[in-house]
Amino acid sequence: MREDVLLAILGMALVTYLCRAGGYAVLRVVRPPPFAEAMLRHLPGPIFIAYVTLALSRTGLAGLAGAAAVVLVQWRTGHLSASILAGVAAVWLYGLLAGG
Repeated sequence: MREDVLLAILGMALVTYLCRAGGYAVLRVVRPPPFAEAMLRHLPGPIFIAYVTLALSRTGLAGLAGAAAVVLVQWRTGHLSASILAGVAAVWLYGLLAGG
């Protein structure tokens, strides 16, 4: 690996670590207002949905069938592995039934 690429990767890793550690350090000392606490507590869900929505919009009905299977199995069982397997199986089955 080139030295400049390695330095860039290490620099980005350091900055990422410092941002995360700095956030934890600040939140240990300063209590955010209740509104900000609620927002921070619920933030991961909307960020995840933003990423997933773009991917699902490009996969068509097979992706929607897989997503529906994942949500249903996760809701009923609470097992992440089973949910992932159900989603993959739904996409595969859709492709098989659709002739693709």
